[in-house]
Amino acid sequence: MPDSLPSGQINGLLHAGLLVSDLARARGFYESVLGLKPCPRPELPYAGAWYELGGGQQLHLMCLPNPDAGIARPAHGGRDRHIALGVKEMAGLKSRLDAAGVTYTASQSGRAALFCRDPDMNTLEFVEIR
Repeated sequence: MPDSLPSGQINGLLHAGLLVSDLARARGFYESVLGLKPCPRPELPYAGAWYELGGGQQLHLMCLPNPDAGIARPAHGGRDRHIALGVKEMAGLKSRLDAAGVTYTASQSGRAALFCRDPDMNTLEFVEIR
């Protein structure tokens, strides 16, 4: 943490946690389609998987009951709660999503970004960062 930040200043996002109903299915999506590699996680009273995203940031999948299951979601993921992940080359990601039959939509802002949903309807935004 830089010394120039005031005491108590928020200085980063360490992880995002997503609820999943079927860990094997979710891992198939995050590992096979998105290409994430699992990292160690502590013993917890529920199943899950953690992924290192770089820069000390992680994505945590938690196999727990979802209080929002069955609630209608907006058609475009950018109008729903979501997490944004950086991607180096959008074309490669699009190819993997297409090959897996994953539907996605382009950002309506005109940015080099797209949105998709995982098998549990969690929304993911991918922003091209070169």
